[in-house]
Amino acid sequence: MRIAIVGGGPGGLYFAALTKRLDPRHEVTVWERNAPDDTFGFGVVFSDETLGGIEHADTEIYQAMQREFARWDDIDVHYRDTVLTSGGHGFAAMSRKRLLGILQARCAALGVSVHFRAEAPDVARLSSAYDLVVAADGVNSGLRTRFAETFGPRLETRRCKYIWLGTDLVFDAFTFHILDTPAGVMQIHGYPYGRDASTFILELHEDVWRRAGFRAAEGLAPGESDEPSIELIRSLCAEVLGGHRVFANNSRWTSFTTVRCENWHHGNVVLLGDAAHTAHFSIGSGTKLAMEDALALAACLHERPGVDEALTAYEEERRPVVASTQRAAQASLEWFENIGQYTGQDPHQFAFNIVTRSRRVTYDNLRVRDPEFVADIDRWFAAGGEVRPPMFQPFRLGGLELANRVIVSPMDMYSARDGVPGDFHLVHLGGKALGGAGLVMTEMVCVSPEGRITPGCTGMYTAEHESSWRRIVEFVHDRTDAKIGLQLGHSGRKGSTRLMWEGIDRPLPSGNWEVCGPSPIPYAAANQTPRELDLASLRAIREQFVASARAGVRAGFDLLELHCAHGYLLSSFLSPLTNRRTDAYGGSLAARLRYPLEVFDAVRAVWPGPLTVRISATDWHEGGIGAEDSVEIARAFAEHGANGIDVSTGQVVSEETPAFGRSYQTPYADRIRNEIGLKYGVAVIAVGAISSYDDVNSVILAGRADLCALGRTHLYDPQWTLHAAAEQRYAGVRWPAPYAAGSRPPQGGRTDGPRPRLDLIRRGALGTAHARWRS
Repeated sequence: MRIAIVGGGPGGLYFAALTKRLDPRHEVTVWERNAPDDTFGFGVVFSDETLGGIEHADTEIYQAMQREFARWDDIDVHYRDTVLTSGGHGFAAMSRKRLLGILQARCAALGVSVHFRAEAPDVARLSSAYDLVVAADGVNSGLRTRFAETFGPRLETRRCKYIWLGTDLVFDAFTFHILDTPAGVMQIHGYPYGRDASTFILELHEDVWRRAGFRAAEGLAPGESDEPSIELIRSLCAEVLGGHRVFANNSRWTSFTTVRCENWHHGNVVLLGDAAHTAHFSIGSGTKLAMEDALALAACLHERPGVDEALTAYEEERRPVVASTQRAAQASLEWFENIGQYTGQDPHQFAFNIVTRSRRVTYDNLRVRDPEFVADIDRWFAAGGEVRPPMFQPFRLGGLELANRVIVSPMDMYSARDGVPGDFHLVHLGGKALGGAGLVMTEMVCVSPEGRITPGCTGMYTAEHESSWRRIVEFVHDRTDAKIGLQLGHSGRKGSTRLMWEGIDRPLPSGNWEVCGPSPIPYAAANQTPRELDLASLRAIREQFVASARAGVRAGFDLLELHCAHGYLLSSFLSPLTNRRTDAYGGSLAARLRYPLEVFDAVRAVWPGPLTVRISATDWHEGGIGAEDSVEIARAFAEHGANGIDVSTGQVVSEETPAFGRSYQTPYADRIRNEIGLKYGVAVIAVGAISSYDDVNSVILAGRADLCALGRTHLYDPQWTLHAAAEQRYAGVRWPAPYAAGSRPPQGGRTDGPRPRLDLIRRGALGTAHARWRS
């Protein structure tokens, strides 16, 4: 094959070397616009996993890199005059300049043709003259721009500024220095990359950057650094540097740009590394991803019969890995953007929070890496009480004592008749309460027949409803340690639809009832146009909520939650996508809050116990509610006396585009807890794709939420909390007496035979095969 590579960075050079080594007959040519000894940046970081792939692919490159590595296991967090260290992380770093030198030498030895200080020929010419064109030309890829219609790039520039520097201060570990300055919070990311130097990155929010007196440098020549800024940095960071030098290399302020592409190849042109995707430097993945791309692309070309098949296989192989890394990088990036909200945390919690910020490192993972670090954090979190897994620390919500931090999330079961909860609901909710959760929530219980979502939804608007709910509440109280909460809501424009398994959100085939909302906007084209509520109707529905709350008191519920999420009636008042009113209940956020707050105040007046509110923190749609709005919504309910905010997202408009992923809603809960919850003494509940006890422990211990609500997890395993205690070897959870015999995990069947005392396989063909099998 004839292969053209545009860009002589680590990804392009590594691909060139691997391809040539796999088949010396390939003609491989690289064009690099810079000189061979030009490089921007200082150190590059690799994980042990990436190094394993490099070692097996080309031992000469690996061995040359290994001789240069600075290795460390620790992460040091310098925060509020305290240093906490977490070990067992396994990093290696080296000079970017040395890495390029190694790859350049390997390419030369293998016969790769590299043109330095040379612009590549036009891509149309390359594409016709070569079998494959590799665009390894970085984040500002010209080739990606040339075929933007096919590649579909999406570039997102974030709100922090950072500058890449070097220092002769050799850090002992990957180091975070958190600087609390008059201008605001700044952070230093530092790590050693050689015997005499470290990378030194200063990052800060753009608002802090401006207040600190930094300005964008103008008129800098290519390769020139921003010396006035660097001089100010030397002054700001003097205590950290301790007299050591800071040096520059094309160092200037920039904002990180996340690159995502719909497609990675067009004809015989393929994107590699930063041209295809970027991941924030705080998880050290730029060079790592580029070299992993190179390895995968070389392997696919070697294994597949044609270029098109190889490029398709390359993209299929790498996309899931890159997407996972970008999710982790995005979480890390956003954490540092919002670092100011965490500076009230105790150093122990802050250290755990920063180490687990990407959600790739978790509580259990850290227990393996550094058990002493986790034990120290556990002791701090216990606050002098019993040291136990964080999820099993008790919690006081308003005046309600919860045995642990686990909530069975509200889940519509669509199994009622005329709104009456029956035997199914007794078994469903009673079984979940027997499973050990601290709090069990009902599904959304509707305040009127026309407030139901489906004919199968439960209600609290007749005496029969009240007595049926009392039966369930009494079972929970008599037979378990759990508390039980009542969620009240009104379906609004999303009502009069089929049971979920018959077609979610689709209108009934017959027998529809009239739906209502703040504005006459249907949920979807197939749904009814809701009747716009007039003032008399608003008062009537408010009184329905009050009547249902009073019935909840009589039924004995421990907690009440007002459902202001998921596009149901109260939620639809909050969102500008669904509320187009021009009266006092529409327009600004304060006006859109008016009716939900009127309902809340009326319920608060008759409900004596803890009162929480579920909100959708984002509509996942342009022009809708976003994170900033959700903070203000939470603030409003807190100021009106809410004891807790249950933070969900979406389901407000049918056209939403949610960013699903593990714990994907937790960042919204995190922000609300640290901006609103701690200030007002309001508990914050995280919900959404939290599926393991490790996730719960991590969320709680990092201070991202006070409680975690799990739904589908409890459908899969009704005794999930009890099993979580058993698997963590925590004996402090009281099992129901009839279940106590099952409080230890059952023994599994044997999966391996007895090991031989001696292994005397002889040398020769069998020995060779055995050795190969063992490897």
